[in-house]
Amino acid sequence: MNAPVEFTTEKINNIKPFKSQLLKWIGNKQRMACEIISTFPNFNVYHEPFLGSGGVLGVLAPKKAYASDAFKPLMEIWECLHDDKNRLIEWYSARYELIEKLGKKEAYEKVLASYNKNPNGADFVYLSRACYGGVVRFRKEDGYMSTPCGVHNSISPASFSSRVNEWAERTNGTVFRHMGYEQAMLEAKAGDLIYCDPPYADSQAILYGAQKFSLPHLFEIIQDCKNRGVYVALSIDGSKYSGRKICNLPIPDDLFEQESFIDVGRSMLKRFQMDGQTLEEHVVADRLLLTY
Repeated sequence: MNAPVEFTTEKINNIKPFKSQLLKWIGNKQRMACEIISTFPNFNVYHEPFLGSGGVLGVLAPKKAYASDAFKPLMEIWECLHDDKNRLIEWYSARYELIEKLGKKEAYEKVLASYNKNPNGADFVYLSRACYGGVVRFRKEDGYMSTPCGVHNSISPASFSSRVNEWAERTNGTVFRHMGYEQAMLEAKAGDLIYCDPPYADSQAILYGAQKFSLPHLFEIIQDCKNRGVYVALSIDGSKYSGRKICNLPIPDDLFEQESFIDVGRSMLKRFQMDGQTLEEHVVADRLLLTY
């Protein structure tokens, strides 16, 4: 067992919920980010190598951070937020304007066809907000995005612009990089903190990047980080079917010092698969594993 870890007090007490989401994304941790952050120790630099929609990053708003993802169109969005936020607003606005010209579904299908012809962040930022439930789903054989148009109305360009400005301020100290998680985690130094939110091993084989993800390999990288004095917090499968199934994962003995379960609500992926049913019997809890 490691020596007791000194947990942050002043910083964590100042963390407040931040509900404005830049991207609409299944598995987003923003709603439970304060609970996750409350487990973080004092750290030097924050790292998030499975960035996705950056829910924990946005709430934490660290002074110095590195955030990355292997999915290039996604990182084009985050890099644009940092480098030229007005251009990011223009990307979304230009595609939103198609709704008045073509109709909601037709506009979505036009942007989706453009994306599938040439995957890019400009199309993807609109698709993430307009697709069904934020379920970013790709065909395994060719990467074709197949999620249909959502039943909701996409937020207006004015609302998106406001969110861009909020997120640009909250991530001002973050360096965004298109990078695989292995390289990103190996660059962390002793005293740094890594928060990992990889694809769920039990249920996300259809989602972006999940086909190539290996949980046992991630555990190997986490062990290396722990050996080097890097703190690692991992969100991964916990329980499904309102607690009736505890996900059985190949978690190595002695890798993690603490484990807890965090209620993340009803499964949006299951709702998508079951055509919008309310799914009271499909409440999901994440397992939060800590190396400290």
